[in-house]
Amino acid sequence: MKTFPMPDVALPAPNVVQGLMRIQDKSDDEVRTIVRTARDAGITFFDHADVYGTPKHGCERRFAEAMQLSASEREQYTIQTKAGIRTPGPFFDFSYEHLTSSVEGSLKALETDYIDILLLHRPDALVEPEEVARAFDELHASGKVRAFGVSNHTPGQIELLKKFVKQPIVANQLQLSITHAPMIAQGIAANMSGLDQSVSRDSGIVDYCRLNDITIQAWSPYQAGFFDGPFLGSAKFPELNAVIDRLAEKYDVPPTAIATAWITRHPAQMQVVLGTTTPERITAAAQGSDIPLTRAEWYELVRAAGYVVP
Repeated sequence: MKTFPMPDVALPAPNVVQGLMRIQDKSDDEVRTIVRTARDAGITFFDHADVYGTPKHGCERRFAEAMQLSASEREQYTIQTKAGIRTPGPFFDFSYEHLTSSVEGSLKALETDYIDILLLHRPDALVEPEEVARAFDELHASGKVRAFGVSNHTPGQIELLKKFVKQPIVANQLQLSITHAPMIAQGIAANMSGLDQSVSRDSGIVDYCRLNDITIQAWSPYQAGFFDGPFLGSAKFPELNAVIDRLAEKYDVPPTAIATAWITRHPAQMQVVLGTTTPERITAAAQGSDIPLTRAEWYELVRAAGYVVP
């Protein structure tokens, strides 16, 4: 498993992350199996959010109940959670009161003294960055949160936060897969007349994150689009799956590993956030971290997904 350093994060960051949004109804043994399988694959980084599970903080609570981590065991994991989505609605709330109360709820649910990384969960159009800065300062000074990031934010939205927030923004969680890659494909076809793919909709978010040492965390890495179902094995993507299957045979790995490798091959040192809780799929996905796709293979996958490569 490839790792890299992240600012203000104690442990090396693996470039595959285990998401835990689907563990609400898992037994203790099932949760422990998920965590053990991830660890065996080199994944020590776990992703939560206050809105995962019911009631609020449900999946965080389920994780803590099943794991019962001692202080020394807790230090072996990077635990990330998110705050900012309010329900019912949903609507978004980056107020000082909501962020601090949400962190208190996460700390209690996770049965821990600190959160390694707190992400702002989707942009709040009514954000008052001074309030975010006040919350971050208080949470950081108290040791309750060690590092901070965002989710689904544009460069402009991050710049607005950075005008007031003192702490580094260490991560931006964004939807990315081979078939949902406008933030990468736009740069490949930049300035091509009459091509929708060439239209800049994100102000160069990949380059912006690289320039500012912000780790892109790819969510829904195997989804065809916005919760449109997986592209792996889908009859809607015959050309892409033919290429994936051929490369999987070449590297002697499952097709899921190739989909992972397409993301981890990018020099931006992105992280792939897994949504699956099936141990076999976790192991298969994690194998992609170490697959050295060539440039030709990486671009072949882009073309097979339907993007233009001039």
